[in-house]
Amino acid sequence: MHALRPAALLYAGIIALMALPPEHASAQAADERLKTDWPYLQRYRAENAALSPPTPGENRVVFMGNSITEGWAKYFPTMFAGKPYIDRGISGQTTPQMLVRFRQDVIALKPAVVVILAGTNDIAGNTGPSTIEMIEDNLASMAELAQANGIAVVLSSVLPVFDYPWRPGLTPAPKIVALNAWMKQYAAAHHAVYLDYHSAMADERQGMKSDLASDGVHPNEAGYRIMAPLAEKAIAEALRRKGRR
Repeated sequence: MHALRPAALLYAGIIALMALPPEHASAQAADERLKTDWPYLQRYRAENAALSPPTPGENRVVFMGNSITEGWAKYFPTMFAGKPYIDRGISGQTTPQMLVRFRQDVIALKPAVVVILAGTNDIAGNTGPSTIEMIEDNLASMAELAQANGIAVVLSSVLPVFDYPWRPGLTPAPKIVALNAWMKQYAAAHHAVYLDYHSAMADERQGMKSDLASDGVHPNEAGYRIMAPLAEKAIAEALRRKGRR
C-alpha cells in the first residue's frame, strides 16, 4: 500500500468530515476550535473591528457572558429598543475564557458599563473542574480590569439551576447560592452594582421556575422579560454612580 501524500491526507480528512452527520461535524469543529482558539477570540473580532467608537454622551453597555447572554441578543431590539447595548455572549463559556477575551470584547469597545453574567458553566465543569474560589477570582479580575479602565461594573447573579441536563447530578443549586452571596458582598465592597436575577427566577428548590426555561437553565422569552427591567435598573444605578444618566 502506498503512503498518502499530505495533500491526499487533507483531502481524505475533508471528505470524512463532510460524510459526518451535521451534529457530529459541528461538534468536531467546536472541539478543534477549543484546541486552536480556546477563548474564541475570533467570534466577535470582525464585529468589534466594524464598531464605531461611542459618540459623545453615549452610554454604551456591553453584556459579557455565556449562552444565556448570547441567547438574549435576539430580544435586545424589543426589550432594549434604541439603547446602545452590545451582546458579547458565547455559548458554553466559562469565566477563564471570558477573562482572556475581556480586553478585546469589553475594554476595547469603550463602554460606560459592563454587565457580567458568568459562572454557571464553571460549576457545570465545561472546561474542567472548578472551585467556587476559582470562579470568584476570575469574576474579581474582570471587575478590576473594567474599573481600571473607567468602566462601571454590574455583577449579575448566576441564574438558578437545579440540575444541568448535559451534566446531571452535580447539585449546582447550593453552589450557585454560595457564589451569588459572595458576589453580592464583593460588589458592595468594590463599588460595583449587584444584579439579582436569582431571587426573581428561583423556585422552592432553588432551581429555575418551570415557566421561565424549557431546560431548567436557559431562559425563554418570559425569563428574559423578567431579566430585562432588572438589568435596566442595575445599569441606571451604575451610570448614576458614574455621574452619567
